[in-house]
Amino acid sequence: MGRADARRAEAQESRRAGKSGGIRRLFTWKKLLGAFFGIVLLGMGAFGALYLYVDVPAANAMAERQSNVYKYSDGTVLARTGKVNRQIIDLAEVPKEVQHAFVAAENKSFYKDQGVDLKGTTRALFNTVSGKGKQGGSTITQQYVKNYYLTQDPTVSRKLQELVISLKVDQKQSKDEILAGYINTAYYGRGASGIQAAAQAYYGVDAKDLNVSQGAYLASVLQAPSQYDWNSATPTGKKLVKERWAYTLRNMVEMKWLSPSEKAGLEFPAPQKPKPAQGLEGQRGYLVEAANRELDKQGVTEQDREAGGWTFTLTVDKKRQKALEKSVEDQLESKLDREGSKVDAGVQAGATSVDPKTGKVVALYGGEDYIKHYISNATRQDYQPASTFKPLVLASALENESTTQSGNLIGLNTVYDGTSKRPVVGSDTPFNPQNEDGRSYGPISVQKAMNSSVNSVFAQMIVDVTPAKAKETALALGVPDKNFPERPAVSLGTMNASTWDMAGAYATLDNHGRKVTPHIVQSAEHRDRTVTPEKPKREQAISRASADTVTKALTGVVDAGSGSAANTSAYDAAGKTGTSEDNKSAWFAGYTPELTTVVALFGEGDGGRKQVSLTGTANSGRANGGGFPARIWADYTLGALGGGSDKTFDLQDVERGEAPAPPTPSGTPSEEPTESEEPTPSDTPSESPSETTPSETPTTPAPPTTTPPPTTTPPTTPEIPPLPGDGDGRPGERPGGNGAPPQ
Repeated sequence: MGRADARRAEAQESRRAGKSGGIRRLFTWKKLLGAFFGIVLLGMGAFGALYLYVDVPAANAMAERQSNVYKYSDGTVLARTGKVNRQIIDLAEVPKEVQHAFVAAENKSFYKDQGVDLKGTTRALFNTVSGKGKQGGSTITQQYVKNYYLTQDPTVSRKLQELVISLKVDQKQSKDEILAGYINTAYYGRGASGIQAAAQAYYGVDAKDLNVSQGAYLASVLQAPSQYDWNSATPTGKKLVKERWAYTLRNMVEMKWLSPSEKAGLEFPAPQKPKPAQGLEGQRGYLVEAANRELDKQGVTEQDREAGGWTFTLTVDKKRQKALEKSVEDQLESKLDREGSKVDAGVQAGATSVDPKTGKVVALYGGEDYIKHYISNATRQDYQPASTFKPLVLASALENESTTQSGNLIGLNTVYDGTSKRPVVGSDTPFNPQNEDGRSYGPISVQKAMNSSVNSVFAQMIVDVTPAKAKETALALGVPDKNFPERPAVSLGTMNASTWDMAGAYATLDNHGRKVTPHIVQSAEHRDRTVTPEKPKREQAISRASADTVTKALTGVVDAGSGSAANTSAYDAAGKTGTSEDNKSAWFAGYTPELTTVVALFGEGDGGRKQVSLTGTANSGRANGGGFPARIWADYTLGALGGGSDKTFDLQDVERGEAPAPPTPSGTPSEEPTESEEPTPSDTPSESPSETTPSETPTTPAPPTTTPPPTTTPPTTPEIPPLPGDGDGRPGERPGGNGAPPQ
């Protein structure tokens, strides 16, 4: 190497040494340590500022949103309403070992830590910044804060907020409050938010009834709800959730919350298969609607219910409800051709069944499906109850100790003239209704007139009582004051009433005259408020003697009259049929000593905007009350009573009535009828009063030369036996229609 080359190499080495020394002077250990502490202090200062800046916010909208739960009387779930399937419960309702299972699965140090896991949070922040997505490691407090106060967004700002709020929450709230918030807000899969909904979804029980094994599964499934749901999990998912379940139990043993022997005795609790959401389809919607109407009256408003969190227990008996649904299906729906028959397409059934001792609605049928037909046929009041009203006319006559035009006290043996189209005597409003098929019975007792539902007899009876007093009695029994004029035509049930209304009236008769008001809400409970439904008043609506006399009359209807389809040796029964004008509705109202039930069919056309005839239902002619309604009633009652009952009616002081006066020669009536009460047929439900007469079209007869007296002695010739039916047919129609046998 030449001298020049050596000098150049020496110069380069010198420059390198100078640079190295400069770097060493710039990055000394003291300077590096100082920078580190500076960054730490800066971070601490920033975190301190963040701690002061971030307040604990109000709960997010979804965290407090709950469903309302409607239950059968036995506590099983009937339906849930609301967009979020959550029911917040107190931690005290969750067994202690189940609480420990959640802590063991998620955060063993929960009861000792400060609410945060710095290592886990740092790791989560790093993964978020580096784009690796969400990362576990949060404490129960942090998860609660995320669910209750924040969102699920995987952002740095949300994670920092979570850290700060968790520290503050841990200082302000007890560990029990935090744990309760966590298990009530977490999502468990199957649409269930919160442990109560999860317990129902996975095991069909309330949270208070979970065992430790089930609690460990629910705590485990939180890690990956969709992956760990046993009934939809892959083999890998099942393996993982089993391992997670075992891990939870091992931690419980480690924490002295479970003994090794207890753990050894536990088996993996495979959950039940998922069930469809219990919404408002089928009969559920009708039951919920009836409950909500009653809750409005009890002070639990729609606004209250919209807030969620309520548990409403209904009076509905699950077994009897299912029995009623089955009876309607077997006795009616299975025989209808809703797609191929215009008549069948418009047939609507409704029913209300009541415990006559308490007024509890034990079963209700609102229609084919609440989703398809939202009008409840059980509570609608736009149809006429027809001849089911006649027993109430008799009840009023008995209660008011009314007499016939001849002065005889009215009772079951009192004799009336059963001539069809006979003008009533003693009324300012002329009325001369036709009997079914235009049939005249001549002199007939009240009992036999009730059996055959003889219109002319009850038209005269209401005049003897006076329509005003008959209405007063009917209102006292529970019939609504709806299109209820005080005229003779109402003897045939021309007012409006629902099966619910008539069930209350008949239950009062069943209860020996003591008022029975149907109700469907047993209790209404909320975490913040409990409403005890007001008990209906149980005053005596009519005397026991009057009620029991009517019951005696109605046993004859079932034993030997128009309600024979409900007759069976399996129970003691009383009842009455009814069919309204033009066969637009058909009814059977009846009771046993233990159960009162009213069943009705309604003819509905033009999408529910028009009332139409039921004639031709299931190709069976005229659908009178002694047909489909009576058969549904009988089938349901047999099932609801568990195959029958040996209880009998305890009847006292049955009023037989006075013996009729000796026959007198017929004479000219004291006043001629001038104009009969003509029915006003309507194709649409109307709330305006009318003189519509169900079943018959009264005519104005020519003035007779003689008129039979209101009461006469029984005929010397044998009386024509009554036909089964309800006595309400249009002219020329028999119960079977077209000459068919009575139904």
